Amino acid sequence: MSETILPASAAGATQRGPIHFYFDFSSPYAYIASEWIEAVAARHGRRVQWHAVLLGATFQAAGLKPPVDYPLKREYVLRDFERSAQFAGLPYRQPAQFPIPTQNAARVFWWLNDQDPALAVAWAHAGLRAYFNRGVALNDRLALQALAADSGLDGEAAVAAWQDPQWKARLLAANEAAIAAGVFGAPFFLIDGEPFWGNDRQAQIERWLSTGPFNGRV
Repeated sequence: MSETILPASAAGATQRGPIHFYFDFSSPYAYIASEWIEAVAARHGRRVQWHAVLLGATFQAAGLKPPVDYPLKREYVLRDFERSAQFAGLPYRQPAQFPIPTQNAARVFWWLNDQDPALAVAWAHAGLRAYFNRGVALNDRLALQALAADSGLDGEAAVAAWQDPQWKARLLAANEAAIAAGVFGAPFFLIDGEPFWGNDRQAQIERWLSTGPFNGRV
């Protein structure tokens, strides 16, 4: 299954389209953005289309590394994760294991999304909050199964889903589609074909949704 994201040149035909929100369960900034994007969209009569992706895949495509892999940046970004969450009024606890592989949580997301996108969004919130509030290791299979059960899912069905080649392929397709759309980090937003990267782009997103392109740009 593949996804089609219209380029910026097609923005005029999609002015009331969804906000595409790309996140990784291991991204602190995506966790923060996940707590405000729905409210922003609602204020402007939009809906949010969530996309679980793997930052490792986007970093590889862009020739990047996680910020914490750069010694000069590591202490700063760890400090900024917590400060940014506090600024947003959100609870935050730096996970002991960070970053972690999140492919199983992402496969569960796509499995649920095929049933009901609202279930997938609820799972995204559950996973992000569990990891960044309580340090639940989403890469630990038993912990992830327990989180699924605690979130009202069938834990064994969730395990079966993340082991199923169908949902492995679905996540792979989501990664490929994201990269093709220009996604190289998280959170990443596409609005009417216009890309925005980072939790700190909330003010720009609000203005774009209110007034459209800046300085007459189309």
